[in-house]
Amino acid sequence: MCMTGCSAAKYTRQKIRIKYPHVESLKGGAPQCLIVKEGVSYTHVDGRDSRAVCLHLRRPHCISVKTILQGHCCFNNRATMAQTPVRQLRKRMRCESTASVPQFTNSPTMIVMVGLPARGKTYISKKLTRYLNWIGVPTKVFNVGQYRRDACRTYKNYEFFRPDNEEAMKIRKACALAALKDVATYFTQEQGQVAVFDATNTTRDRREVILSFAKENGYKVFFIESICDDPEIIAENIKQVKLSSPDYIDCDKEEAVADFLKRIECYKVTYVPLDDDKDSHLSYIKIFNVGSRYLVNRVQDHIQSRIVYYLMNIHVTPRTIYLCRHGESDLNLLGRIGGDSGLSQRGSQFASALGKYIKSQSIPDLKVWTSHMKRTIQTAEGLGVPYEQWKALNEIDAGVCEELTYEEIQANYPEEFALRDQDKYRYRYPKGESYEDLVQRLEPVIMELERQENVLVVCHQAVMRCLLAYFLDKSAEELPYLKCPLHTVLKLTPVAYGCKVESVFLNIEAVNTHRDRPAGEEPPGVFAPSLYRVSRAQPMASPTPTRAPRLQDLGVTTLSLENVDINREPEEALLTVPEHI
Repeated sequence: MCMTGCSAAKYTRQKIRIKYPHVESLKGGAPQCLIVKEGVSYTHVDGRDSRAVCLHLRRPHCISVKTILQGHCCFNNRATMAQTPVRQLRKRMRCESTASVPQFTNSPTMIVMVGLPARGKTYISKKLTRYLNWIGVPTKVFNVGQYRRDACRTYKNYEFFRPDNEEAMKIRKACALAALKDVATYFTQEQGQVAVFDATNTTRDRREVILSFAKENGYKVFFIESICDDPEIIAENIKQVKLSSPDYIDCDKEEAVADFLKRIECYKVTYVPLDDDKDSHLSYIKIFNVGSRYLVNRVQDHIQSRIVYYLMNIHVTPRTIYLCRHGESDLNLLGRIGGDSGLSQRGSQFASALGKYIKSQSIPDLKVWTSHMKRTIQTAEGLGVPYEQWKALNEIDAGVCEELTYEEIQANYPEEFALRDQDKYRYRYPKGESYEDLVQRLEPVIMELERQENVLVVCHQAVMRCLLAYFLDKSAEELPYLKCPLHTVLKLTPVAYGCKVESVFLNIEAVNTHRDRPAGEEPPGVFAPSLYRVSRAQPMASPTPTRAPRLQDLGVTTLSLENVDINREPEEALLTVPEHI
């Protein structure tokens, strides 16, 4: 038997003995513990990870009353215990106690899309996934439509989506279940944190299947329903995205549009939107007509609140974002990193050339952003237009390595130079920043860029890499090695599921500041995490200067890794350093 939903305080000694005939005696004066008779079998479920453990008592055993009353302990018949696998017992206990796998604060989250076709669900899925991965939340899209295309190699017409097509319905259901199975694998084996289940999910039955799956595995669920009744938006979406779908390869455009509109009508027959009353217990956001209005219900945690904030800031208005670095600086000429020097002669020429280029583009309502550093401000002055200064756009803080050349860093801090080559994204300069820190600092900039239309950002090499990685969906391993040369403007134009990039060199020569990935470096992830400087000995907000932990602090006397050797020759360490004065 299993008792749930009760309080130990409600039971006297006599009542406990009646409820639990296996009890032989009570320990102590208060009903806190009980002793179970010899020869009794029971199942105990660990509340931390829901593992079921079957025990047969060879001697009297003390069990907490609280454990039983909370549903973590279930007495069993000895004969059936020997024949019942643990998995079945765990399933039985869930049914008997109406319990499920515990849902923790950091439990994985399923983002479930809802809506008719051509409502921008895949656009939202891909864009949201790109954002979450960029801020460091492992996220993956599971597009059920792709599962269907893999199962049915050829697509005939809209009749496949008719609700009375039983054979097709079986295939579609099997595809959804296969996608759910892959979601579970992603969470358990690939350490994913968020899975975006990209499908129409227009029926209440389908959503119940997803909710049951999530409850059984202890996942959180957040629905995103895209509702659109504007025929112009729908028509534009079909034109931009659906006509290039694998379903309509080598198909006449007019026939493809007609077939897709009939497909939408098939879905409308069974479409049941999320109901504000019946589904009030669910967590969701409704997006009306691509962001003209929002409805948010029961946001559960920090991740969901960030998702809501992000979705309420994006838009689909055509625009262009221009990214460029400041003009060449005096410290660039010397090969020194960081600092706050002014522009060189060629850097000033670039500022003038940039002003001419921007004027030639005739960009309406252009906004110009710079950092607080001298070299970006001097570059923006050449535009002859108002500009805004963002402290968040300042270059990465190199700490004790500020204004040093790579040769000087190798000579004075060979251990730091080796650590940075080991994992450039997560490496943090002593008393400085890492690329990972920089991404967090730049999140407000990205959010504001999503809100704006035409913007020119005059920034720095590390900052430009982080911004570019967001728009181009680059991984943390690729980000620190993206090429962002001086005196070159990158013109970014958002398209359906990504971003079009155009590189414009303004014909003003400049030094090369790009250092390639060291030869023989392996992707990070196979080395001891303790060697990464991803945290400080004291909080970053400490008012007194703190010394970042050294190898000695970590109990390591020498650093010899597969991809980095502290005893390597300086020539080898400096092999990829660009030339400078």
